[in-house]
Amino acid sequence: MLRTRKAIMDYGKDIVSETEEFNAGIVIKNLSVQFPDKNGGEPVEALRNINLEIKPGEFVSLVGPSGCGKTTLLRTIADLQQPTTGSISIGGLTPREVRLQQKFGIVFQNPVLYEWRTVRRNVCMPMEIMGIPKPERTRRVTQMLELVGLYHFGKKHPHELSGGMQQRVGIARALALRPKILLMDEPFSALDEFTKEKLHLDLQRIWSKTRKTIIFVTHSIQEAVFLSDKVVVLSPHPGRVSAVVEIDLPRPRGLEIKDTAEFNALVSRVRNSFEGV
Repeated sequence: MLRTRKAIMDYGKDIVSETEEFNAGIVIKNLSVQFPDKNGGEPVEALRNINLEIKPGEFVSLVGPSGCGKTTLLRTIADLQQPTTGSISIGGLTPREVRLQQKFGIVFQNPVLYEWRTVRRNVCMPMEIMGIPKPERTRRVTQMLELVGLYHFGKKHPHELSGGMQQRVGIARALALRPKILLMDEPFSALDEFTKEKLHLDLQRIWSKTRKTIIFVTHSIQEAVFLSDKVVVLSPHPGRVSAVVEIDLPRPRGLEIKDTAEFNALVSRVRNSFEGV
C-alpha cells in the first residue's frame, strides 16, 4: 500500500506541469457513425447525432445498454473509427492530430499483451517505440507497476497472470506514456471486487493529482457514479445522448460514500434516465 501511494504521488508530480500545456477539452457536434451492412442492405447506424462537451480535466463515464455505441464513441474519439457525419474537436485539434502527438492513453476491455515479453517489458514497449531513454523507461515501469500493485510480478509472463492482473498491466502501460487524455473501455470488468475497489481509489487519486481528462466506459452505474464528475447515458441502438447527469458528490470519495442517500439517489437518477430499457 505504501509503495502504491508513493507511486501515485510521484506520478502526479511528474506530469502535473505537462497537463497544463494542453487543453484536453473535447467538443462533439452532430456525430453519427454508420457501418456497412454485411449483406449489402441499409447501413447499420451505431451512433446518431451525438452532441457532447467534456471540459478539460473532467472525469466522464459513458453508460448504457449493450450495443448502444459506448465503445464506438470511445473509438471515434481516439481516431480508431471514422465518423460518418459530424465532428470532434480536442483542444482545437482533430482526433488524428491528437493521436499522432501521442496524447491519448487507451485501455481496452481486453489487454493486448505479448506473451514473449515479461510484464516489465510489456509496460516498457510503447516507450521503446517512442525512443524514451532507457533510464527513464526503467523508472517509469517501476513506478507504474508499484501503482497497480504488480511490482513483484515484473519478471512474470502474461500466461502466468490472472485475467485481472493482465488488465492491470494494460493500465500500467497506458499510464506510463503520461497521456493527457485517458480513454478506458471497461478496464475493471475482469477484476474481483476487492481489487476493483482498490483500483477505483487509486484511479481517483491519480486523477486528483493530474486532472487529466478521462472518458470511462462501464456497464456499472455504481462504478460510474463513484468515479465521475458526470455520467453520460446513451440510449439503445442507435446510440443517442439520453441524459447527462452531473455527479455533485464531494471529493475525495471513500468507499463509505456508497452507503449514503445522496449516492444512491444519483444511482437511481442515472438508472431512470435509460430509454427503452
